[in-house]
Amino acid sequence: MFENALKIFKIKGFDIKIDPSWLIIAALIAWSLSQHYFPSAHPGETRGVYLFMAVTATLCFFASLLLHELAHSIVARRLGVPIKGITLFLFGGVAELEAEPQSARAEFWIALAGPVMSLLLSLAFGSLALLAGLVSGLETIATVLSYLAAINLILALFNLVPAFPLDGGRVLRAYLWHRHGNLLRATETAARSGTIFAYVLMMLGLLTLFQGALVTALWQMMIGGFVLMAARASYNDQLARAVFASRTVGDLMQDHPVTVGPEVTLAEFVNHVMLRHGRNFVPVVEGETLLGHIDQAMITGIDREHWPSTRVDDIFAGLDDTSTVSPDLPIQELMAIITKTGRRKFLVVKGHRLVGIISLSDLVRHLQLSDLSIAAER
Repeated sequence: MFENALKIFKIKGFDIKIDPSWLIIAALIAWSLSQHYFPSAHPGETRGVYLFMAVTATLCFFASLLLHELAHSIVARRLGVPIKGITLFLFGGVAELEAEPQSARAEFWIALAGPVMSLLLSLAFGSLALLAGLVSGLETIATVLSYLAAINLILALFNLVPAFPLDGGRVLRAYLWHRHGNLLRATETAARSGTIFAYVLMMLGLLTLFQGALVTALWQMMIGGFVLMAARASYNDQLARAVFASRTVGDLMQDHPVTVGPEVTLAEFVNHVMLRHGRNFVPVVEGETLLGHIDQAMITGIDREHWPSTRVDDIFAGLDDTSTVSPDLPIQELMAIITKTGRRKFLVVKGHRLVGIISLSDLVRHLQLSDLSIAAER
């Protein structure tokens, strides 16, 4: 998800990374605080002071976000859920779970840990702000601390909204999971609440836009769009886990696939295989021996006038570990390979013998049909 994220340090065994998009939001927050918030909350200071206050507040805010995600991660690890690391990005921070919690109880406590941390930080910053306000000459510090108390309170309350994948939505999913005993059904309901909340946010952004607050409106619509995509992706991910839990490549592959011999010309291959059978990924077979595969991308690299004189044997890709899978491979492991490599089509091989082909579109088609079937049963 965050291929360009840069690891900056490690804490408690968790890799802490920053996505380049974080620099955008950090700069916008610092600019807004220095130009608007602090001059209004604490007038009479110089631009340099306001800039220092803004940068300090921004860094402390993101430190608070880090502690919020660290609370999730520590509780998750104690409950047996592995964590890849924590990444700060455009919309805040995220603890990257390597697996879903195995029980509703674990889901509940992992989800609640972040908002609890934010509430504790709000209380701590608020108490320090009150103490600093009592000391002459510390008014500037008190203003910064008051802002941090307020922003952590807002962060906690926003995350407690019962809209998946926010923390409140995960608490809702844990409750529904515990009540019905069906994680997929609980995820679907929680994701629907996230979808509704996302549309509400985007509508509020649209109304704010008509009132002239361009930056606030765009921010509300962007957050709404992010929540919408995350809610849908979370449900699809859980659906895939449920549907493919006990499936292997052999269950979903296309057996008896169309093949082509190495002696066939590209003109014959295009006209009699690709166009006639509607295939753009074809195994290359000589007798009973699987040699490799040929696909549309290889054809487009050859000028059309050379097709009659060029054979499949001249351009096909040979066998290697990246293009072949076993029929016994679990579908979930195949999905991990697709995510890691970006490859979408594979030869299914058993004992050096071609038994079928499988592609990402096969998985998507099966997932869509399963979703329709599950919906019909309800």
